[in-house]
Amino acid sequence: MLDWQDIQIFLEVARSERLTDAARRLGLDHSTLSRRTRRFEQTLNTQLFERSTHGYHLTEAGQQLLAHAEEMARHAFEAGESLTDKNHQISGQIRLGVTEGFGTWVIAPLLSAFCSRHPGVTLDLLALPRVVNLSRHEADLAITVERPVSPGLVISRLCDYRLRLYGSEGYLARHGRPGRLAELGEHRLVGYVDDLIFSEQLSYLEPLLDPAVIGHPGPHFAMRSTSVTTQHAACLHGAGLAVLPCFMASASEALVNVLEEEVAIDRQFWITARQEQRRLARVRLLWDFLREALEANRGFLMGETRTLTVPAPASNTE
Repeated sequence: MLDWQDIQIFLEVARSERLTDAARRLGLDHSTLSRRTRRFEQTLNTQLFERSTHGYHLTEAGQQLLAHAEEMARHAFEAGESLTDKNHQISGQIRLGVTEGFGTWVIAPLLSAFCSRHPGVTLDLLALPRVVNLSRHEADLAITVERPVSPGLVISRLCDYRLRLYGSEGYLARHGRPGRLAELGEHRLVGYVDDLIFSEQLSYLEPLLDPAVIGHPGPHFAMRSTSVTTQHAACLHGAGLAVLPCFMASASEALVNVLEEEVAIDRQFWITARQEQRRLARVRLLWDFLREALEANRGFLMGETRTLTVPAPASNTE
């Protein structure tokens, strides 16, 4: 007979791939977790993990067990939710993962109304410059710039948004305003660190910097960062020109849209959740709230208006 606690430990180590991270999540010390993992393997007479300095990675046997363990965890979760009737209550915790810029500039302001309407719900907003991993249970809901492909997820296109090229008034006064793409080779730019971009959807500048168009030498990157918020700050203070989401740049009168006719980049955000989480009333409620609030702000996201419309707080609807 398998011990359910051993299965839970196995799942956390498999999801985290690092013993220290799993130990922290489980509330165990590193040595205890290592010992219990090895004891579980001895009980099964099977090696479940390949151990290296890079972490714990599943063996073929471990992959086979993972499928069964995930199914067991799903049934246990649904049973607990059903028995305690939590899935019918508008209360509890929701963890929402979202990209840093969108989470900071759009989602956080919108969620103020949701929090006001549903005080029984606690929201954890993970606004990060990376993709939140739902399969490792890092969040209940995720908003991503790429359509997820993992099985077992409920996925929906959330909204479109537009990016344009911006420069500060100070920068343009010192360096001039480019009149066409070919002149970008004469300007300083702000962008992402190429080898640390977490999604190809963020490679905005590459199509604009075709050597055949801008000539040689190419543009000079005054600053590069993994954070779009940092790029925004650098651009605002005159470091160079930057491709920024309209929902960020429109907040500042000091940023000027340049090459408006030539640079208009459209992207999408996707919302996703694991199937068992999507069934929870509080998660469905947040899912629907975000879709409605962002649909009402389509003009803002596409750079057609400069003001985010935040839903008015309402009386408690629970």
